[in-house]
Amino acid sequence: MIAVAQPVEAAPAPEDPDKILEGLQKTVSASRLSLYLSCRLKFFFRYVLRLKKPKTAALHVGGSVHATLKAWNKARWRGQPFTLKQLHDAFVKAWEDESEGPVQWNGEKEEEKSTAWRLLETYDRQVHPTEKPDAVEVPVNADLSSHGLPTVIGILDLVQRGVIVDYKTSGQTPNPEKVDHTNEVQTSIYSLLYRENTGKREAGVELHHLVKLKNPKVVVTALPPMSEAQQSRVFRLMEAYVHGLEREDFVPSPGLQCVSCEFFNACRAWH
Repeated sequence: MIAVAQPVEAAPAPEDPDKILEGLQKTVSASRLSLYLSCRLKFFFRYVLRLKKPKTAALHVGGSVHATLKAWNKARWRGQPFTLKQLHDAFVKAWEDESEGPVQWNGEKEEEKSTAWRLLETYDRQVHPTEKPDAVEVPVNADLSSHGLPTVIGILDLVQRGVIVDYKTSGQTPNPEKVDHTNEVQTSIYSLLYRENTGKREAGVELHHLVKLKNPKVVVTALPPMSEAQQSRVFRLMEAYVHGLEREDFVPSPGLQCVSCEFFNACRAWH
């Protein structure tokens, strides 16, 4: 097992890392796979050692927006009306929810709250879907043991007209030439989950970016169904994940992304 700096504060006795690793090898999600591919040591800190860090303001904004849109979509699925006031009430409830831990604020709480609400107002004005969704927030899995791979797990945020929809909050407008590639792991896994659980090919994938600008905007990127080449690629990426966990390959990946990493100090102390 890799030696790492131990937290200074006393903590409850952790679960056996070997058992945690065994469980991680049996299943994989889009977020776990993406994190392992970007930085193996960060994966180790988050999923094996399970070090807890306060939630960032950006994560809280994204989570609050996502929870509010979830409430909206569920109302559509039930055939219930959802007014702008109901949207705001759902947002306030989501914003005040810190059940997953405290948020690390640096004096910008009210400004961030205003930003999050303006994103939702913009989405309501520019998109405002009305048709009944096929599915909302459905936990699903796909058994890939026949390919020698672990079970894929995940939650499909929204499916409508056979199109898989995923929400993202962003500080800048997504580059249309890069957004497909940078989100390919996630979209491919969502496609696998959809096909395994419906027996059908998805009609496509839509990425709905809610962009946090002075004048917020929504950018919808429509992507085609997963190709055979993309399926082969995500299978190979999952193979790298499984083999890496078997080898306990948890080395850092220093780079520009480290500036905003919550495990920066722990990584610096790694040996």
